[in-house]
Amino acid sequence: MMDTPELKSDIAEKEYKSPKWKLIRFFESSRDKWKIKAKDAKYQIKLLRKRVKYLEQNKREFKKRSRNLEIEVQQMKDKEKKLLAEIDRLKKIFDSGKYGIPKTV
Repeated sequence: MMDTPELKSDIAEKEYKSPKWKLIRFFESSRDKWKIKAKDAKYQIKLLRKRVKYLEQNKREFKKRSRNLEIEVQQMKDKEKKLLAEIDRLKKIFDSGKYGIPKTV
């Protein structure tokens, strides 16, 4: 729908019932509130972006730490298996009496 010249002039010549000084104060107040609201929203966005960045960094660090701990756990399990195998080997030697060590009950 196209605006006709008559419609545009009607909009431009709109008359308000309130006095202009009241309208000016109202419009200025409305503008100022909007600016404060927009400024607060931008500040909140900035804070949230910083928080996301911090959380992503922590996530990366915890993943890296988790991977390192998993590797360490696997190494400890391997070491445990070797030690248990060594214990079994020594028990067999001890039980065989090969080194002349008497068995004790």
